[in-house]
Amino acid sequence: MPQADLIKACKERGMEVYACSYLSGDVAEQYADHFSQINIVDADAIEAYAKENQVDYVYSAGSDVAMPTLLTVSEKLGLKHFCPAQTAVICNNKPLLRNTLSQDFEGNIKSQRMTSVDEALTVDFPLIMKPTDSQGQRGVYRINSIEEFRENFEKSIAFSREHAVIVEEFIEGEEISVNTFSVGGKTVFALPSKRIVWDEFPGGIIHRHVIPSQYADNKEVCDKIDSLVQRTLKKLNINDGPAYFQIIVNREGTPKLVEVTPRLDGCHMWRLIKYATGVDLLRMTVDLLEGKDVSVPAYEVKPYETEFLCLPTAETFNKNRFEIGDHEFLQWYYEDGATVKRMNGFMEKCGYLIKKYTE
Repeated sequence: MPQADLIKACKERGMEVYACSYLSGDVAEQYADHFSQINIVDADAIEAYAKENQVDYVYSAGSDVAMPTLLTVSEKLGLKHFCPAQTAVICNNKPLLRNTLSQDFEGNIKSQRMTSVDEALTVDFPLIMKPTDSQGQRGVYRINSIEEFRENFEKSIAFSREHAVIVEEFIEGEEISVNTFSVGGKTVFALPSKRIVWDEFPGGIIHRHVIPSQYADNKEVCDKIDSLVQRTLKKLNINDGPAYFQIIVNREGTPKLVEVTPRLDGCHMWRLIKYATGVDLLRMTVDLLEGKDVSVPAYEVKPYETEFLCLPTAETFNKNRFEIGDHEFLQWYYEDGATVKRMNGFMEKCGYLIKKYTE
């Protein structure tokens, strides 16, 4: 669905859009002018498709998997792009990100890459297990014992293209996201928001995003979050365009970096941010891609939230299963009678709404 947001934004500007995916039938496909069934990790095939159709921009929203390809192709064809392809490679591979930041980087998390369940663990329990190169909370588990480690190892590694997992120390604390936008090495926008996950499921599966964050009135913690964000952007050479951070603030008030990616997030946060501040990150992204000047006017932060409307994997979707209260925006991902697709394997997004936030 984030791709549909991007395609519609491009179409509104009169662009002709060529879309690619390894599967046909996605919702975003219907909004494009042309569609070709090409796996987005196949950089050679995407490059050939771009050359064949003389495209001006190769871009994606909400997909870590697509970022290395689109940046590699853009570099080779001399097309506008926001950061080096190597940055996307680093962000798309969790052990590589941890190693690039280095263990002495304040805010990094102790971790270990593993390819076999029989390797000796160097991270203490409790820990978080993830595929090294997946996204969307697929194959993510909290592990409390060696028995749980062995039980979930193959489930997690199954989501990895390179057949490896990363285990990370478990950080007890509050989750936040940070959406940023940079122009010429200067951060022109940065906004933390609160992440609320489904507690009954493993892996931090998102349920709601709330603006402002729970730390909005805590200057000390906000300054630490800003420091972590700025140091990470600089370290990874993210000098232009959007970036998305997942962070946990531990019980001592120290932010720890969970993930970062040089793209718009996969939760339509641009729309929530637009309701809360008036700032349109999607429009800014396309503007910068086209080489236009980008600036952010003064704004106030109003309390809004996104709530994802979810059902278990493989359930039959029906709008009547949800109680929808007052809201200012609502979008469904399915038509009634459709089968809910497997993404994380537990609780899947079927749509979302945006409404004013009241505690």
